[in-house]
Amino acid sequence: MRNRQSSAAYRIAFTNFVAFAVGLALLGFVVFTVMHIAFMRQLDSMISDEAQTLVDEYRVGGSRELAEAISEREMVNSPTRMMYAIYAPNGQRVAGSLNSKRPALGVHDIEFVDSAGSHDSARGIAIDISSTERLLVADDLEWIERIDEVVIGVFAIAFLAACGMAFGGALILGGYLRRRLQTISRSAESIIGGEIGTRVPIGNASDEFDQVATTLNRMLDRIEGLLANLRQVSSDLAHDLRTPLARLRNSLERGLTENEDRNHAAAVVEDAIQRVDEVLSLFAAILRIAEVESGETRQLFKPVDLSELARDLVESYAPAIEENGRTLISSIEPQLIVLGDRELLAQAAINLLENAQQHTAVGTLIKLTGTAVGDRIHLEVMDNGPGIPAEDIGRVVKRFARLDRSRSTAGYGLGLSLVDAIAKLHGGDLRLKDLAPGLSATIDLPAGRQPS
Repeated sequence: MRNRQSSAAYRIAFTNFVAFAVGLALLGFVVFTVMHIAFMRQLDSMISDEAQTLVDEYRVGGSRELAEAISEREMVNSPTRMMYAIYAPNGQRVAGSLNSKRPALGVHDIEFVDSAGSHDSARGIAIDISSTERLLVADDLEWIERIDEVVIGVFAIAFLAACGMAFGGALILGGYLRRRLQTISRSAESIIGGEIGTRVPIGNASDEFDQVATTLNRMLDRIEGLLANLRQVSSDLAHDLRTPLARLRNSLERGLTENEDRNHAAAVVEDAIQRVDEVLSLFAAILRIAEVESGETRQLFKPVDLSELARDLVESYAPAIEENGRTLISSIEPQLIVLGDRELLAQAAINLLENAQQHTAVGTLIKLTGTAVGDRIHLEVMDNGPGIPAEDIGRVVKRFARLDRSRSTAGYGLGLSLVDAIAKLHGGDLRLKDLAPGLSATIDLPAGRQPS
């Protein structure tokens, strides 16, 4: 019982039970009150009609005719027969068998003495039929009281039965809610215990609990992916830092052990500085990706003319690419407007151009295109180089991912990872496609509003 008292599921279920019971009791009270009032109004109408009939007879035949009419009515043996009395101004009853005090005028409850000598209640109407006579017509309230008792008894039985079923339903509902919540809790405890692959069971009802379980499982999938990525990044970072740091140490060690001239010492220092710059460049790239993925710059977004940006990049990089034996051409539609950060978008396009130049042979054709497709804008860099095998396309956008043939080139495998992060920051994505031969790298972005 204590577990149920401390359980939010059972508290919710029992709160609903109490609300149901109170509502049912209020409904019964209202129905009973309305029914009782209806019977009383019907009774008032009956005694008023009877009193008016006697008044009419009095007007036709006088007191004698009225007394005879009352006597005839009192002789009728009926359980619902009415009671009558005529009173003098001094309160003395001059006709009728109703044993009651002289009442006030109007319709109200009265007290009378029945044939057994006990006091009882009735509903009566008093009317002055002359200056010296007051007529009282009444009906015993016993039949209404019996109806009230029957109705109250029936309602009490129905109320207890309904409350019993509702209480049982509250126990079932509380148990169901508790079991569903405990399922989620047990899964969370398993995850806390180190079983990161545990997932919350999902039922077939597709109810709110299943929706929560689905959302939690998606969150856990995301967390597991982030942890796996963190482990991979940590491993790759340690691996990529080992080479420049080992070279730096060896260079400094040679500078200490070898007795060379000043020029050699300066060369050792210069080489050490170069190794340190490589490490700093690696950390700068990692911090840049983390900054982009945090989304903090999104609040500074504004309309950017991607057509103008792409043309500026082509003018700036075409000479350098041609000097390295490649050719850069472009096909850019006008007024390609996106909402974003101009510097980041430029960095993404530059990374794609540098990748196309760095990983292709002399004589390769590189093409930069900008097109609008519906409400999307595509910025694409294509080449006719060796491309990327289909099985490696999903891997190369991860941090520190490099193909075997790219191991001899400079870099740490962070370029495409940064492009992918920038695209996601702007509500888009990076798509790679093997053209066989060649590679297509497309930044797909949502179109923004026109600049004012």
